[in-house]
Amino acid sequence: MSEIKEKKELWGIAHIFSSMNDSIIHITDITGSETMAIGSGGMFVKADRYEGSPYAATMAARSVSQQALSKGLVGVHLKIRGVGGHFSHTPGPGAQAAIRAIARSGLRIGRGEDSTPIPHDKTRKPGGRRVRRL
Repeated sequence: MSEIKEKKELWGIAHIFSSMNDSIIHITDITGSETMAIGSGGMFVKADRYEGSPYAATMAARSVSQQALSKGLVGVHLKIRGVGGHFSHTPGPGAQAAIRAIARSGLRIGRGEDSTPIPHDKTRKPGGRRVRRL
């Protein structure tokens, strides 16, 4: 009698960094140590001011998810990150667009978490006591 072997599904982690200036999508294996695919908004638009736009993030996510699917990935867990520190804790405009593009590409989405670095006690903000003067 021949036994049927079940093929194990391959899952990964999609690290999505999104600021006002750029969006970077980086898909790794489940341990986070090996890169499967990486792309940024700046790779798909010509002008610098469009790097952080939802369109650029969509294009980057679509390209990265196609690379991941071709390597045998079935689904991804999401780690969304903003700039953090003493800058904005909320992810930029490209984060939501990137998530939607990954979902539409055929990759299954597992757990999602926010991995923005939030300080317990902030370092001093740049600009001095009276803030930045123009």
